[in-house]
Amino acid sequence: MIKMNIKITSPAFKDRGMIPSKYTCDGDNTSPPLNIEIDKGAETLVLIVDDPDAPMGVWDHWIVWNISPDVKNIEEDSVPQNSIQGTNSSGKSSYGGPCPPSGTHRYRFKLYALDKKLDLSSSARKSDVEREMKGHILAQAEMVGLYSRK
Repeated sequence: MIKMNIKITSPAFKDRGMIPSKYTCDGDNTSPPLNIEIDKGAETLVLIVDDPDAPMGVWDHWIVWNISPDVKNIEEDSVPQNSIQGTNSSGKSSYGGPCPPSGTHRYRFKLYALDKKLDLSSSARKSDVEREMKGHILAQAEMVGLYSRK
């Protein structure tokens, strides 16, 4: 990996902070707003949101690739123009908000800078994206949100 600064944050919650219920199955189930900071040099970005605390193994909530590195903000309930959403663990090509069966779960918002665009269809799953990314990751960043149902 070359040295490239990359950062992902959200105006809706802080890293290691609680995700507002609006962005979960208990609310509107819409994706939260995200801010991206990245040095020049990436060809494309990939965003993966998953829950490593799910009872049946890591649960994928949102997979988006071919995001332009010029994108600085992903607005609430939106997908960056010309990017592709993959198939999450619910079998949908969309955002699926946190919905833990019990306890507090961690939701990882992982951002990757790549040196090439990915040639995958929206039926691709996280494992397909990760396989295609291998050897092409220039930098990565992660933010974690927490959520527990009332």
